[in-house]
Amino acid sequence: MKTALKLAVSAFTLFALSAHVVAQELRVTVWTGSEAHLKMLGGIAKGFTDTHPGVTVKFETVPVADYTQKLTFQVAGGNAPDVAWMMEDAAPAFENAGLLMDLGPTLKAAKGYDFDDFSQPAMALWQKDGKVFGIPFSTSPFLIYYNKDMFDKAGLEDPNQLAAKGEWNMQEFQDVAKKLTEANPGKWGFEFKDGEGYASRMTHALLPPVRAYGGDLWANGQCGLDKPEAVAAVRQLHDMVFKDKSIAPPGEQGDYFSGNSAMTVNQISRASKMPEAGFKWGVAPLPSGPAGEAPVIGQAALTVFESSKNKELAAQLVAEMTSKENVAVMAQFFPPARKSVLESGAFVNSNKLIPPEQMKNVAAAIANGRVHPSHEKVPQIFAAMAPRVDALWKPDANVEEALKGVCAAIQPLL
Repeated sequence: MKTALKLAVSAFTLFALSAHVVAQELRVTVWTGSEAHLKMLGGIAKGFTDTHPGVTVKFETVPVADYTQKLTFQVAGGNAPDVAWMMEDAAPAFENAGLLMDLGPTLKAAKGYDFDDFSQPAMALWQKDGKVFGIPFSTSPFLIYYNKDMFDKAGLEDPNQLAAKGEWNMQEFQDVAKKLTEANPGKWGFEFKDGEGYASRMTHALLPPVRAYGGDLWANGQCGLDKPEAVAAVRQLHDMVFKDKSIAPPGEQGDYFSGNSAMTVNQISRASKMPEAGFKWGVAPLPSGPAGEAPVIGQAALTVFESSKNKELAAQLVAEMTSKENVAVMAQFFPPARKSVLESGAFVNSNKLIPPEQMKNVAAAIANGRVHPSHEKVPQIFAAMAPRVDALWKPDANVEEALKGVCAAIQPLL
């Protein structure tokens, strides 16, 4: 009787333990829906689950336009993911609110991890008071994607050819965009990043030309959009939209990826969409301006929420995903922050879609670029900017006055 009871208790204990292990599902939120990206991430996750029996990893895609807002709602509602991709502009708000786990102890204890291999400039945003709140998986420069077929049809040199001659600058960019529009009726010379330059990606639309002119969106607690450099840069964009009619205007989708715009700005991860594009294409540096070359870097990191019920396991998953071996795998889509990978000859050959000569543009921009401005109140800043930026994109807008209005709205938050 006692033996049977012991066996029953043992069986129940094993069942309970098994059920507990199976329940260890790690939720990871990302903003990509790319089949190529998700397949790669799934392969990395499998390496982790193979060594952690009973653990599963689930990737949840949240559209990029709503990503930070929905992530904030999930956290506030007590339903935070275990691991999350996080954009550089949102990092300070989550860090300062105490919502992110200190990953340092777990990562530094992981066998063969080599924490010091990460570039210190790349890690600057994610470390504070000796704590590590995120590990960058992508330090990705903004690049010009161009439709080579449309350039050839217009009889124009492409951006890489112009850059090689030292002629790829903001004035040439404007002239080329106008000629491309004229040579390809019904299509646009240029489209803002993902067609969202008038809404969720408004700062991504404004920042590259503003930096090229020597200005910034904000810095050191001061709005920079009302400064002469920024006004000149945005006035040029405004002319391209409403006078030259070479940039896809508000309400129109240029859709570079389906061949309806000759150029756009995006990051290397978007190369995953190009096999389905159906035209010859390339990537080139951003055009220089009066201030010279001004590469812009976007950055995203893997973070773990303090409220995760499986936070130590989640931190171990981050260690797996950002190991030297897996950073090298991810480098085909996401430029690395690990020096050993970025400096390797293999990096320029890591992307099967982009020729090595063009991948050198990526490496150079990472080495020389500056990260998109961040702030702990960035959600409020964007909300305050939106109606003022809307006023800018009118045919008869006074650009200088509109930008003064933007600064007046966001300065109290800065």
